[in-house]
Amino acid sequence: MIYFDCAATSLQKPKAVNYAVNRAMTVMASPGRGCHKPAMLAADTVLNCRVLLASYFNVADPENVIFTFNATHGLNIAINSIVSERDKVVISGYEHNSVTRPLKELKADVIIAASPLFDQPSAVEAFRKALPNAKCAVCTHVSNAFGYILPIWEISALCREYGVPLIIDASQSAGTIPIDFSALGAAFIAMPGHKGLLGPQGTGVLLCNHETKPIMYGGTGSNSTISTMPEYLPDRLEAGTHNVAGIAGLEQGVKYVMSKPKGALLSHEKRLCADFAKKISLIPGIKLFFDNSLSCQSGVLSMYSQHMDSDMVAEKLGKEGICVRAGLHCSPISHETVGTIEKGTVRFSFSPFNTMQEVVYTAEILKKIFNSM
Repeated sequence: MIYFDCAATSLQKPKAVNYAVNRAMTVMASPGRGCHKPAMLAADTVLNCRVLLASYFNVADPENVIFTFNATHGLNIAINSIVSERDKVVISGYEHNSVTRPLKELKADVIIAASPLFDQPSAVEAFRKALPNAKCAVCTHVSNAFGYILPIWEISALCREYGVPLIIDASQSAGTIPIDFSALGAAFIAMPGHKGLLGPQGTGVLLCNHETKPIMYGGTGSNSTISTMPEYLPDRLEAGTHNVAGIAGLEQGVKYVMSKPKGALLSHEKRLCADFAKKISLIPGIKLFFDNSLSCQSGVLSMYSQHMDSDMVAEKLGKEGICVRAGLHCSPISHETVGTIEKGTVRFSFSPFNTMQEVVYTAEILKKIFNSM
């Protein structure tokens, strides 16, 4: 099997991740729910992972690192902490449903700072025009549908200039593109644990630099006599039992990422992406969405065919043992921006564990699929 669907979930993970999950399931209980050894082992694991993440993302206080179930969970916390009904909220033209649906539910006045694909200066200008009088801005760091790296540093600077809190969706960047939370000055950054950080599904992280509003209420193992959630982090946002096994695995995934030279994982994925784009670019009737300069291209490549439905292409690849994703990728706004809303695209997304041999083989299979039409 060749797995090119890492933008959805990193299926291939370091061996230490699996070991840590299995060990936690065997010897760890719940943090804050006792002073016996299984509870204390769990507490130590959760704390160690929190401190590690704070170090990796340059968060001044590890207590501002919140464990969530996924990036969607974190984005909902962040958005509900800032946005109320009728508030003006500026978003990019490449946001995921994890952003647009919470804003719709809150009945916010959403302004789309739309800009062309792989055009960073236009993205900055679109935000500059839209930000005045906004209550909040939300921007993805990397488009999950097209692999476009948005100019998040410039957009963050604009938000500070206009006094607008910024929420960053780092679902496709955390673990591959450096993120300095303190330097960015964002209100929140949300990310999953199961993509670039190479942890298990059911894990996520929210970095906080703003007042917070819980969206879940319940036990925290602390301040049990009060009827409201604690005012302090992380307890305020971590109601209920932690995913201790998932957090144990996440810690090992982050350690693996941190063990690599800065930028090495992104360079590897870009190299695979560029080589794959070159190999399939001459297939008749297909369109690739790719930044030839690689300056704002991550390890995600989207394509569509004029002659074959995207789902059919993915199905044919699947029969050959090649895993990709087709459709709208939970981001219809991205496809509206780019003009692919009718057909969607076939998305190939690469990981640190993919190889050039897999790229070569997949390109040959794709050529055979289209030549057989």
